[in-house]
Amino acid sequence: MGDFYYFLQQFINGITLGSAYALIAIGYTMVYGIIGMINFAHGEIYMISTYVAFIAITCLAMLGIEYLPVVFLIALLTTVLISSTFGYALERVAYRPLRGGNRLIPLISAIGMSIFLQNYVLLGQSSRDVALPQMVSGGITMGDDDAFQATLSYMQMIILVVTLISMALLSWFISRSRTGRACRAVSADMKMASLLGIDTNKIIAITFIIGAALAAVAGLLLGMHYGVANPFIGFIAGLKAFTAAVLGGIGSIPGAVLGGLILGVAESMTAAYISSEYRNVVAFALLVLILLFRPTGILGKPEVEKI
Repeated sequence: MGDFYYFLQQFINGITLGSAYALIAIGYTMVYGIIGMINFAHGEIYMISTYVAFIAITCLAMLGIEYLPVVFLIALLTTVLISSTFGYALERVAYRPLRGGNRLIPLISAIGMSIFLQNYVLLGQSSRDVALPQMVSGGITMGDDDAFQATLSYMQMIILVVTLISMALLSWFISRSRTGRACRAVSADMKMASLLGIDTNKIIAITFIIGAALAAVAGLLLGMHYGVANPFIGFIAGLKAFTAAVLGGIGSIPGAVLGGLILGVAESMTAAYISSEYRNVVAFALLVLILLFRPTGILGKPEVEKI
């Protein structure tokens, strides 16, 4: 039974990691679904969110506020607000002036903003790791006392539940709300949507804000779970989240979540049964295989070009 619980532990770890990838991947897939562009600075928004969450929690502790639900709520609101502001500013400064031109130019701008934000935090916070004590302890332990025991921590439960709730709320928002219908209209035909009276600039800005808010949620949850942040975590997390979005089918919100979970479990199992040095090799090999046999991703739909 020890082998089973060891496998179960790695599966739990993979689901936790995949949930984080999924939250960030939703931001990628939303921006691509609306304007057909990859926001490569999205990973840095996640990194900044982690720092903002750490600063907010530290300030609350200095003020003597230690009741966990209050700390979590204030830190979440602060992180979402500041990260959404960064997302909005990013769209206004780096993308809106370049919209309508060659699609390669916004891509270069996105990479430039990614490097700028990384170095912005590097100069302001230094390259050292910033640590945060574990705030949510405890969990459910499974297995015999004399063999390997699998543990599902309460923090891991929170991460998974928040990911699923975020996906459900966002799917409802896109399919049911008036703004969501406008988002789908802009995604289908931006010029026609503009002619019908939809403010496309506003809709695109809202898309960036929502994506940044979800990255903020991931930054807070992962920061509380792992307790470490540095200026370089955004690049790797962003690259993995982009891989998850493509794996699941970029442009599909459920696909982004599914891709994130598959990628997280694949990395965790590789690190456990092969070697942690091969986790990135297996993750990207999986992406290559999916693209070879299903170029649109698992849940993606082929684009039909109208003539």
